[in-house]
Amino acid sequence: MARRRREADPFTMSFLDIMCCGFGAIILLMMISRSSPNTSPPKALEVSETPTSGTVLDRQKQLFAIRGETNTFNRELNAKHEQLSQYNERIARLKGELSEINGKFNATSAQSTEYEKQRGKLALAQQQLTDEMKRLQASLGEQMDTRSVGGVPVDSEYIIFLIDTSGSMFDYAWNRMMAAMTQTLKVYPEVKGIQVINDQGEYMFSSYRGTWIPDSPARRAAIMQRLRTWNPYSESSPVNGIVSAIRTYNDPAKKISLYVFGDDFSGDSIKDVVATVDRYNVDAATGKRVMRIHGIGFPTIFSQIPKYQTGAYRFSALMRELARKNGGTFVGLDDFY
Repeated sequence: MARRRREADPFTMSFLDIMCCGFGAIILLMMISRSSPNTSPPKALEVSETPTSGTVLDRQKQLFAIRGETNTFNRELNAKHEQLSQYNERIARLKGELSEINGKFNATSAQSTEYEKQRGKLALAQQQLTDEMKRLQASLGEQMDTRSVGGVPVDSEYIIFLIDTSGSMFDYAWNRMMAAMTQTLKVYPEVKGIQVINDQGEYMFSSYRGTWIPDSPARRAAIMQRLRTWNPYSESSPVNGIVSAIRTYNDPAKKISLYVFGDDFSGDSIKDVVATVDRYNVDAATGKRVMRIHGIGFPTIFSQIPKYQTGAYRFSALMRELARKNGGTFVGLDDFY
C-alpha cells in the first residue's frame, strides 16, 4: 500500500518567524529614520498668539503686590479692631457714668422733694414767729421802746454782731450774711458803739477787745472790708459768744442789741443755754433784760443732706426762744439772695 503524502500547511513556524522578523525590521527602520540628523524637527501643529516671554516674572510681581496689599489690609484691620475695642471700652465707661448720673439725679430729685418739705416747714415756722412777735411786742408794753424796722426794734445805741464763722456759713451763706449786716447797719444811721465777734467770742479787731468801736462811715467801711475774709475757728455754736458778750458788755445804763448770725447749734442743751442767758442778761435792780437778742438764721440747711440738717433746726429753736425772752426778733431766711 502506498504511503499517503502529507498535505502542506501554509502557517508553519518558519513562515511565522519570517513575518515577525519583517515587522521588526520595519520598526527598526522607522526608529532609525526618526533620530537621523538629516531629518527636520517636528513642526508645531498650532502657534499661540500670546507671547509667553516675561509672563512668569509679571505673575511674580503681581503676587508680591497682592501680598503687600494683603499685609496692608491686615494692619488696617488690626488697627480697626483696636479702635473698635477702644470704642467699646468708652461706651462701657459712658454707660457707667450715665448710670451714676441717673443715680445722682434720682437722689437729687428725692433731696429736692425733701427741700420743698423743709421750705414749707420753714415758711410755717416764720408765720408762727411773726404772730408770736406781734404778741410779744404787745406784751412788752412800756418796758422797752417799740420803734422797729421790719419787726426788729431799732432803739439801741450800741450794737454787737455775733457771727458764726464755721465752714458751712463761710462756704454757702457769707455773701448773704454780709448783705444782712449791711441792711442792719442801715437801719441804725448812727450809734454810739459797734462791736464784732464770732461765735467763739473772738474779736474782729483785737485792739478793741472789751471796748466799743466808735461809729463812723470809715469804721463801718473797715468792718465790711475785713468781714470779706474774716474766718476764725468756729464750733458752729453761738453759746460761747453770747455768754461772753453779755458778761463783757452788760450795762443797764446802755441800750444794747446783740445780733446773732448763724446756721447751726452743736451744743448739748437748748434749755441750759436759755437758763444761762437768763442768769446773766438781767438787771438785778429792776429785773429787766439788759440786751435785746436778735437772731438771723441762714438757709445752709438747703445745701446739706437731710441727716445733717438737725443742727439748723436746733439753731432756729434756740434763737427763737432767746429772742422771745430777751425782747428781740428771730428771722429765718429761706434763700441766699
